[in-house]
Amino acid sequence: MSAISLRLPDSIHNRIKELAARDHVSVNQFLATAAAEKLAALEAEAYIAERAARGNRARFLELLNKAPDVEPEDFDQLPTTVRRSHE
Repeated sequence: MSAISLRLPDSIHNRIKELAARDHVSVNQFLATAAAEKLAALEAEAYIAERAARGNRARFLELLNKAPDVEPEDFDQLPTTVRRSHE
């Protein structure tokens, strides 16, 4: 395991301490998890971009045309109203 020295503005450090305490983890664990989450997000973005670059619109439409034109099962229907997460 490696150790790093990190300089943070007091306001950010204080907020990290508050959030770590709320989650019942150490500041070290909080920051390690935050770094891991950021790495995962960046790697996922790169993976999706690479997969998109290999996409073939003609092949996609060909496959889409093979799908049956039927209504989805009741459990797979979209809701008639969608709540926004900030409501």
